[in-house]
Amino acid sequence: SWCGGQYRNHRNIIFGSIFIALKRCLIVIPFSLSTGNIIGSGIFISPKGVLEHSGSVGLALIVWVLGGCIAALGSLCYAELGVTIPKSGGDYSYVTEIFGGLVGFLLLWSAVLIMYPTTLAVIALTFSNYVLQPVFPDCLPPYMATRLLSTVCLLFLTWVNCSSVRLATRIQDVFTVGKLAALGLIIVVGLVQICKGNYEGLTPQVAFEFSRTPSVGQVALAFLQASFAFSGWNFLNYVTEEVVEPRRNLPRAIYISIPLVTFVYTLTNIAYFSAMSPEELLSSNAVAVTFGEKLLGMFSVIMPISVALSTFGGINGYLFTSSRLCFSGAREGHLPSLLAMIHFKNCTPIPALLCSTIVILCIGETHNLINYVSFINYLSYGVTIAGLLYYRWKKPKLYRPIKVNLLVPVSYLLFWALLLGFSLYSEPVVCGVGLVIMLTGVPVYFLGVHWKTKPKCIYDFIESATYVAQRLCFVVFPQFDPIEISPIEEWPNKSSDTLSGNS
Repeated sequence: SWCGGQYRNHRNIIFGSIFIALKRCLIVIPFSLSTGNIIGSGIFISPKGVLEHSGSVGLALIVWVLGGCIAALGSLCYAELGVTIPKSGGDYSYVTEIFGGLVGFLLLWSAVLIMYPTTLAVIALTFSNYVLQPVFPDCLPPYMATRLLSTVCLLFLTWVNCSSVRLATRIQDVFTVGKLAALGLIIVVGLVQICKGNYEGLTPQVAFEFSRTPSVGQVALAFLQASFAFSGWNFLNYVTEEVVEPRRNLPRAIYISIPLVTFVYTLTNIAYFSAMSPEELLSSNAVAVTFGEKLLGMFSVIMPISVALSTFGGINGYLFTSSRLCFSGAREGHLPSLLAMIHFKNCTPIPALLCSTIVILCIGETHNLINYVSFINYLSYGVTIAGLLYYRWKKPKLYRPIKVNLLVPVSYLLFWALLLGFSLYSEPVVCGVGLVIMLTGVPVYFLGVHWKTKPKCIYDFIESATYVAQRLCFVVFPQFDPIEISPIEEWPNKSSDTLSGNS
């Protein structure tokens, strides 16, 4: 409904073409995809914010462990949704199917305007800080230098993703090594320190010595900081149609990847605290660089290089995957059909990629941006999991290959309500701005999507603008036959497998 009638018939072919193009370059392995997408730049960004809000080393470590447990509960719920509603697009597809177009559009609107751009901003700024920190060892890198370097990085990777899907995936594979090398080095060096007896800061008497007594709201903000590092646990649901045997492989990936990531994150923070006091960690602009300077001596340059490689690969991964959400929105008619187009030769979604690089740069420290995006992320997760309960009530006879125990979504939603409530109380401006931006999507939905009888001049303008954009970007609608998505039917005679008991 955003464009003229000639474009409406093309929505159903969007995913068919892009999946064919991606399958030429990728073999989706659930475990590696889930683990690789979770472990990213967040573990190099969030420790400072978690410690600042929790007030002590001991409580910070507890927040990291519980953060992994909450991510596991959410992942189990998403596994049920992923095989019950077998559509790629993740949260947006499920919410649209369950609650209808308006709620789905608001989630899409917040993702396009807040979640993806802000996450890209955080990762890009982290990349700049780690690259420039060795150049400015005694002070913070200049503001303009960090912004300029992050902009150059984003523009370069956007060009790469627009040029070739194969090149983008090769870059992702290569830079994943930097991410794993950095974490492995931190953990090994930290364990060596502990074996030498340098663990005074980890003893219970010292670890739970609070610099200030944290309020419940501050603990909630600490969880938001940790959740940024765990973001990505729902990524498999964006590519459900590409996962082989999702009924078996989705739960298996969850059971392995979430505990492994939680274990790695906890060990990484223990390594940080074995070498740095809480004051040193909070004063550091690049935690891993400070860690390397204290323990690696002349080899400390390895740490910023490894982290920079990790964050560089993280930016590439977000650019590569975020366009899928735009494709899903265009298929449902919630976004302009221009975002459904791909390059006529390279088969890359240039308009969707350019849309994904609209970065929201907010005034403040990086961890404030994390509070901003984590609040909206958690809000989306809660709405989606509430949809799971509503869908069970609405369609009780629907065949569910995976059916989690009812306590799993209920426990998650209880934690979700407490977390968001106290976060909103502690940071009303940060959280309130996110809610306001999300609600601005209501008039946009009714004017752009729900209003079917727009004046002809509006359609003419959109068609003209789309034509000009096509000529500039050399993009066309895919020419493959549409992949037919079967309607979701009820199976009254089949019983569901249960992950955690009977509901």
